[in-house]
Amino acid sequence: MKLILNTAVEHLGDAGDVVEVKDGYGRNYLLPRGLAIPATEGAIKQADEIRRAQKEREIRDRDHAREIRDQLDVLTGVTIAMRTSGKGKLFGSVSRDDIADAVEKAGGPKLDKHTIDLPKRLVKSTGKYRVLADLAKGIQGKIDFEVVSV
Repeated sequence: MKLILNTAVEHLGDAGDVVEVKDGYGRNYLLPRGLAIPATEGAIKQADEIRRAQKEREIRDRDHAREIRDQLDVLTGVTIAMRTSGKGKLFGSVSRDDIADAVEKAGGPKLDKHTIDLPKRLVKSTGKYRVLADLAKGIQGKIDFEVVSV
């Protein structure tokens, strides 16, 4: 059975790949879960066009990601104001949204909150912190920010 993958499937291929699989695997696993579609002539042509457009976008996006990384590296003055106890412990938590908003307010680029890698329990009190933003494959920007008491 010839199928076109919608998403990357481990040990099989990436999105847009045309693969040959056994009928049972295709009918009972890939198709019902929406991981693949039947490979007709029209679908194969469409997949080729999508792959070609993705490659063009990736090159442009990687250049843009490098520009954003350079902007983040020189960005200063990123502060997040939070309610704290007398000892400086936070009452709430700092979220990815808070960091993205603070970067934008400090004059930095607009970031998607999903690109920010914020480990759980990293920010527990006031102080200076550093997180990474995954801008593109292999390109990460550093975000230095300070949590201050309101």
